[in-house]
Amino acid sequence: MIKFENVRKIYEGRGFHNLVLYDLNFTIPKRVSLGICGANGAGKSTLMRLIAGAESPTSGRVIRKMATSWPLGYTSAFQSSLSGADNVRFIARIYGKDVKELQDFVEEFAEIGPYFRQPTSTYSAGMVARLAFAISLAIRFECYLIDEITAAGDERFRVKSERALEERRSESAIIMTSHVPETLRAYCETGAVLFNGALTFYDTIDEAIDVHMYYQRSSRNDRAVAEKRR
Repeated sequence: MIKFENVRKIYEGRGFHNLVLYDLNFTIPKRVSLGICGANGAGKSTLMRLIAGAESPTSGRVIRKMATSWPLGYTSAFQSSLSGADNVRFIARIYGKDVKELQDFVEEFAEIGPYFRQPTSTYSAGMVARLAFAISLAIRFECYLIDEITAAGDERFRVKSERALEERRSESAIIMTSHVPETLRAYCETGAVLFNGALTFYDTIDEAIDVHMYYQRSSRNDRAVAEKRR
């Protein structure tokens, strides 16, 4: 399981105070498929980083009793002077996995040809995304985090990636954020809505999407009324 206990996240700077997440308390069990809805800036990516352990809460604590991935497709951790193969070797050692096994999987799945052994600084954005997606799938986690991305590349690569995710969903938990309702419906059974720093859970992804869309319409109407009053 993954458990949040009174988790609060605040970003502060010079004259800046932004309360992103407010006293979150929830538990995510094994093999759940959860879609998280929220507007731009609501804090979805921050929430995913907290779940992954890439960030620490300002207060409260996050308890992880599942092996949890980084957000799928995450590219910022690559060392650009190293080749794709070398980056895979580094990650394999961190997770105690067989280096050759992981390299073989990533090289075949990413389909970037000879660039696999070239510095990642020479990659196009699409090639970096393919490499990141392949590395994310190479390690078997109990919980996969997917932040706005399900694949990169052409239609054939997208279909292959979707099949791989479907296989993972049968044996692992999936937590996904996306602005595309069809994507959430394809992968998620239950849902949650992040709004004003609070996360509310719903029994079905359709219910969560409906509530999120209601908030979006209300927000647009409020902005329209404010514009008319100017």
